[in-house]
Amino acid sequence: SIVLHLLPGALTTILFIIIAPKLNSLGYPSNFAFLLAGIFVLVPFELGFLFYQGKKRNGALSLNGIVLYRKPMSLWQYVILGSVLLLYANFVLVIVYPTIAQALIRNLFSWLPDWFFLSLRLEYSKSILLTTALFGLAVNGFVAPITEELYLRGYLLPRISRFNMWAPVFNGVLHSLYHFWMPWQVPGLLLSLLPAAFVVWWKRNIYLGMIIHVVGNALGSTLTLIAILS
Repeated sequence: SIVLHLLPGALTTILFIIIAPKLNSLGYPSNFAFLLAGIFVLVPFELGFLFYQGKKRNGALSLNGIVLYRKPMSLWQYVILGSVLLLYANFVLVIVYPTIAQALIRNLFSWLPDWFFLSLRLEYSKSILLTTALFGLAVNGFVAPITEELYLRGYLLPRISRFNMWAPVFNGVLHSLYHFWMPWQVPGLLLSLLPAAFVVWWKRNIYLGMIIHVVGNALGSTLTLIAILS
């Protein structure tokens, strides 16, 4: 379980490290390299593994019995729980944690090259910034979070359900550590992810996790796009 949690993030980071300097020298931000790594490694690995398991179990490319936690929930629960969890996650990541992240970068990760820090600076052409932002909205806003929720909460979390209330804790910790490409964000991700992982486990419903993940990521990508356009 530990390997299955961490391997997609490790492989994605390796490809990112390989291609980011080259793309940087060609005038593309490292964000673009990360998005390519997500599309060519993270998403194929996680979806491919799920469908491989489905093929073994069902004899067809099916996720039946592989992706679990699909228990129905009422609309009001989606709205209330989703809103509370989304507000909490944004409060942690946008209000509380940035100062801590900057301190960690300054004191622990300043040795990393500039391209390792994902940012869309104005030194890039507007067309490249817009292309990267739109690509980010598609990949980071929708494709990657849906894939991650299927894999991490729909498959891996049920596999460790024998740990009862500790299962979402382990899942949240490993999901946070899996972000090897941004180690300074791991504590903040852990604080923001744990409640959502717990609620998904409690309600046995991965769709709630998908909604929170997609809305949070898509909102951030949309704000980036608006900033570039303005």
